[in-house]
Amino acid sequence: MSRVKKLAQFLLLFTAVCLPAYASSEGSGVPASAAKLINLGHGWTITNSMITGWAVSALLVILVLRLVGKPQILPTKGQAVMESLIEGLKELFEPIVGKKAFPLAFPLLVTFFIFILFHNWMGLIPGVGTIGWGREIDGAFHMTRPFIRPHNSDFNGTIALALISFGAWAIIVFKIAGPKMILWDLFGNKAEKNETPGWLYPILAVVFILVGFIEVFSIGIRPFTLSVRLFGNVFGGENLLHGTGFFFVFYFMELLVGLIQALVFTLLSAVYIGLICNHGDDHDHAHDDKPAAEASH
Repeated sequence: MSRVKKLAQFLLLFTAVCLPAYASSEGSGVPASAAKLINLGHGWTITNSMITGWAVSALLVILVLRLVGKPQILPTKGQAVMESLIEGLKELFEPIVGKKAFPLAFPLLVTFFIFILFHNWMGLIPGVGTIGWGREIDGAFHMTRPFIRPHNSDFNGTIALALISFGAWAIIVFKIAGPKMILWDLFGNKAEKNETPGWLYPILAVVFILVGFIEVFSIGIRPFTLSVRLFGNVFGGENLLHGTGFFFVFYFMELLVGLIQALVFTLLSAVYIGLICNHGDDHDHAHDDKPAAEASH
């Protein structure tokens, strides 16, 4: 009975505090830039999206520590949940990045997925983006500085994530593949010399060099494309919720969009690593199969 009473009190509090803000913000949309809450001087400010990012990150760390606790041979329910999640992500990412790069890449990819997923869902929590400072215009209240803003609906936040992904990619591929393998992967002639006519092989070499420059350009714009894709979907979802008065159907749609965008960002980061680092596994398998074939003869 006490639980029912607590639930009723929460619903009354939600109705009294959150719903008026919902009604006042309906149709007003979400500003493109995050609200500056604290001015540190010299151009440095703390925005509402930054505070949200720090707070949610701290809560995630506490949640994981509470779920796992002290690892045991016979896992607790929380430990079993985390192990199942990590095992599922391992089966997803290991074939993509390759066995050599996996130990370095996996902690980064798991962190990306969990961090982005929860921050994508931040806009679905009652009061996020709808409670804060504002002013009355034509008899209606318009929000100007919300207390809380989802981290990934701020372009600065998604740029930071993309730059971390790009920096980690550079460190991992140089450590695992090395400069020689990277240059060959970008500019090397991938045609088999024994199976290609002699007159065609030099032409293909020039073609692969030109394609390599295009690939270098595509690598250079990866941080931009990663950040814009994530920001556009989350920011668009925020505007959709505000513009439709937080219609409940769109909540379920945004749950799905948040999950898909977290997967897309993480999978693309994994694919970029695997495009270069996963070649080594193929060569290793080829060398392993060769002695076996010779032994069979």
